[in-house]
Amino acid sequence: MNAAALPPELASIDDLVQALQRVGYFADRRLATAVFLALQLQRPLLLEGEPGVGKTALAKALSEVLARSLIRLQCYDGLEQREALYEWNYAAQLLHMRAAELMPGGARDIEAEVYQERYLIRRPLLQALQAPAPGAVLLVDEVDRADEPFEAFLLEYLGEYQVSIPEIGTVRATATPVTLLTSNRTRDLHDAVKRRCLYHWLDYPERERELAIVRAQVPGASEALAAQVADFVGRLRSQPFANAFQRAPGIAESVEWAKALVALDTLVVDPEIVSDTAGILFKQREDVAALTRDMTAELLKPQDTEA
Repeated sequence: MNAAALPPELASIDDLVQALQRVGYFADRRLATAVFLALQLQRPLLLEGEPGVGKTALAKALSEVLARSLIRLQCYDGLEQREALYEWNYAAQLLHMRAAELMPGGARDIEAEVYQERYLIRRPLLQALQAPAPGAVLLVDEVDRADEPFEAFLLEYLGEYQVSIPEIGTVRATATPVTLLTSNRTRDLHDAVKRRCLYHWLDYPERERELAIVRAQVPGASEALAAQVADFVGRLRSQPFANAFQRAPGIAESVEWAKALVALDTLVVDPEIVSDTAGILFKQREDVAALTRDMTAELLKPQDTEA
């Protein structure tokens, strides 16, 4: 397996932080350290965290920074191995067999002929393994939605960057794929999966990082409006307010809310505009209802800051 070295411009964690910022992703140092080590050690990185905190976006940003293609495997309940790894092109195989039957000549090993790589339909895992240098970025998204047998199936790939195809044999990586797994932690993943990965819990961002994200993603927002968005959403996630909601807004909701406020020509966030746009911050009816006017007024109160 050929290992593609990191570009010289990514010689340090600080270099990686800056490179990610240039493509619009604002990673704190702990996250950047986890990513840097995953790249240097050629290990998969398992990212867990609440929905909307930037797990999927990190894979997209890394593909830009590393100039590698992004291959995404979206997991769901009932995902089968053939959808993740490969399928045989049965129609093409059948045509080959029929053509072989019509050809004169001696006995032929038809089975060996039809089980060749040219009849493979490559799915995300196999695409990632066979991607040309410098390799691909593989995103195994929401792996917690898949079932335990699928986790067991992933172990060979995660541990050795290879897969076994019965009719062909072992397929090893042409160039080591950068592999990210994400989980919203709807269930615990098996320890065998975790042991094969580096691990990082991606939390909601601190105020300054969220403010930087809103500024970068919503350039039309004024400094004052971006600050109001970061302050309001940050307080929503804090206690005791967070206890009122099934799920607090993530970074994705902060950005979408800021875009909506800009579209509405909002200068100042007030209880009325919060009520009108609550469906952008929350995706559950109960959460929208829980954001009462009294709570909104409390959330919008100026906060005392120490000098």
